[in-house]
Amino acid sequence: MRELVKILLAGSLLLVAAGAFAQDEEAAKYGWEGKGEFGFVSTTGNTDSIAVNMKLEFIKTTETWRHRFSGTALMTSEDGNKDNERYTFEAQSDRKLSDASYVFGSLRWDSDKFGSYDPQMSVTAGYGHQLMKSEKHELKGEIGAGYRKLEERETGKSSSEPILRFLLDDSWQVLESTMWTNRLLVETGSDNTFTQFNTAAKIAMNDKFAVSIGFEVRNNSKLPPGDSENTDTITTVNLVYNF
Repeated sequence: MRELVKILLAGSLLLVAAGAFAQDEEAAKYGWEGKGEFGFVSTTGNTDSIAVNMKLEFIKTTETWRHRFSGTALMTSEDGNKDNERYTFEAQSDRKLSDASYVFGSLRWDSDKFGSYDPQMSVTAGYGHQLMKSEKHELKGEIGAGYRKLEERETGKSSSEPILRFLLDDSWQVLESTMWTNRLLVETGSDNTFTQFNTAAKIAMNDKFAVSIGFEVRNNSKLPPGDSENTDTITTVNLVYNF
C-alpha cells in the first residue's frame, strides 16, 4: 500500500509539474510541448486487485533539432501481492537534414522487476525518414545500429552485443476528435531480438484532456534458462493531459 501511495503521489506531482511547465511562457516560445497520462483501476470482492500506470513525454522542437524524453511506470497487484512492476525511459535527439529526413541518437532504458531481464539498456544512432505526411496521416521510419546491455533478473548475469534498430511510427487523425497511433520498435542482435508494439486510440474531450485506450505487446526472442513466457501484453485506459 505504501508503494501504491508513492506512485499515486508521484503521478499527481508529475501532472502538476506538467501544468506548471505548460504555463512557463519562456519555455513555450522555444517549442516545448508534452503530455501526461495516468490510469488507475481497483477491484474488490472475491479478488482485490490494483493497477496503476503513468506516462510522461516532453518534446522540444527547434529549426534544426527535435528532442524527445519519455518515461513510463506500471504497477499491478492482486490480493496484496505485487505481480508486475516496470519502469522505462527513452531519450532521442533528431538532427534535421531536410523536410523529410534526419539523423538521430537514441537511448532506451527498461527495468522490469518481474521480467526476464532487469535492466535492458540500448544506445543507437541512425537515419530517419518521413515516409508519408498529409493533413491527417503521418508515417516515419528509422533504421540504425548501436549497442545493448542485458542483465538477467534471476542470476544477475549480464551480456552485451551490437544491435540493429528498426522503428515505424504512425499517427492517423481518424475523426476530428480521435487520433490512432501505432509504434513498432525492433532491436535485434545475434543473441536476442526485442520487439515492442504499441497501438492506442486517443479521444479528445477538449484541447487539454483526452481518454486513451492502448494495447502493448513486448517480446524477447531468447529467455534465460527457466523462463517460459517470451511475450507480455498490457491493455490500458488512461486520462491524458496535453500541455
